[in-house]
Amino acid sequence: MTRRFARIAEILKDCSKSSRRLSIITLAFLSIATTATGLAQTELPPPGPTKSANIPAIREFQLPNGLRVAVVEKKSVPLVTAYLLIRSGADSESEENAGLAKITATMLTRGTASRSAEKIAEDIEFLGGSIDSGAGRLSSFVTVTVTTGKLASALSIFSDVVLRPKFAEEELAFLKSQTLDELKFSLTQPGFLANYVASKAVFGEHPVGGTPESIRKITSADIKAFYKDFYRPANATLIFVGDISPLTARSLSMAVFGSWHSEPERENGVSHIGENSNKPVLDPSLVLIIDLPNSGQSAVNYFLRLASVKRNSPDYYTASVYNSILGGGYSSRLNQEIRIKRGLSYGAGSSFQWRANYVNFSARAQTKNESAPEVAKLMTEEINRLADQRVAESELIPRKSVLIGSFGRGLETTASLATNLAELYSLGVQVKAINDYISKIDAVQPEQIRNFANDIKSKGTIVIVGDYAKFRQSLDKMLPNHKVRVVSAVDLNLSGPLFWTK
Repeated sequence: MTRRFARIAEILKDCSKSSRRLSIITLAFLSIATTATGLAQTELPPPGPTKSANIPAIREFQLPNGLRVAVVEKKSVPLVTAYLLIRSGADSESEENAGLAKITATMLTRGTASRSAEKIAEDIEFLGGSIDSGAGRLSSFVTVTVTTGKLASALSIFSDVVLRPKFAEEELAFLKSQTLDELKFSLTQPGFLANYVASKAVFGEHPVGGTPESIRKITSADIKAFYKDFYRPANATLIFVGDISPLTARSLSMAVFGSWHSEPERENGVSHIGENSNKPVLDPSLVLIIDLPNSGQSAVNYFLRLASVKRNSPDYYTASVYNSILGGGYSSRLNQEIRIKRGLSYGAGSSFQWRANYVNFSARAQTKNESAPEVAKLMTEEINRLADQRVAESELIPRKSVLIGSFGRGLETTASLATNLAELYSLGVQVKAINDYISKIDAVQPEQIRNFANDIKSKGTIVIVGDYAKFRQSLDKMLPNHKVRVVSAVDLNLSGPLFWTK
């Protein structure tokens, strides 16, 4: 190898007058050098020991009006994130008003009694900060991030958005138009449509973003009623993360939210309408095909609602490790089998969506239409293999390390730490649980993974959204023991009980 490098050096010296030839030979030199490096390292190095994460103390107190305040002091960077969590989201809206929580939260930054939407954006930008609002399944939020010296000014805008929203008719009309345009496009995308259908047909929920029909029906009166019912200090938690002391946080929160009061809670006050009222409706042995002719790709999914798995239990840590092994990242099993080994997708993965009393599981990949049944077969095989075979320590340890590393990175920025804490509050998990994450992930054993995997094996519903004509012939061959139901995308009734009419 040394003589080969010497010969290349001689050639490079002789070819200095020819730039094209020089470029070709340089590439050859780099190729040989890379090969030599690969030969020298035949095995991947083992993962290093588990590292601890620096988790700052979480201080809590309550204002006289019932608003809970949590403070995490991080003085490494002169930034502060203020995150107001409202413990009501899409689970507190009716199915007929699907999307109401999200529309209400978005409207907060679309104008107040004293500021237009443009003025809010300009004032925050002038301070060098950012403001955002939105809603998910379990909660709604408003958040602002700004440098420490501008915090008081930013909180003035922040509180104006929360306490004095205008809900102007013209802004609502514009937002509904935007939302409907986004939905119209998204519902032509296989991956989005698969999740949309599964939210109700498998998980027994309604879509957080609403349906075209429900969005059209939402009025300013609906928004004002939702705001009145759920945007109350006793139903909220204000989280400060960053360069701020508990004493300063108390003073500022009293100044901007101390006067926040609400009318007495009505009989239909804070509730969780959607969380447990619906049941999954599809047979687990079913393959549901949503026929979307002329779609560029197919979305292949495995959906399952686990009714017995709770977020505030040891199952959470087992599920996290299980997911890391199966579909949590580039080196996970699904991505290895579907993308890396066979080149059938740009990526395959899995995830859990946690609720307080159950969890929704999904595995997913997008592929060309012709290979959709093959991908579905590979996906179910990998899910079943985790239940049938014990995970080796050589695989388990690196996948735990991925989780622990991601957790540590999630504590680094003020915004990400505030978001992580907000998730715990919204799920009713004690925030001190964040201190136990690393040790409990590290303690998960192979047998726990195997037992957990048996609750998922062969119990999920396969949903494929794509051009059915291009894969119908191979479907029975790849999935011979499954019943198949085909529904045309044009027949979907997005507001109906099963999303279809025929």
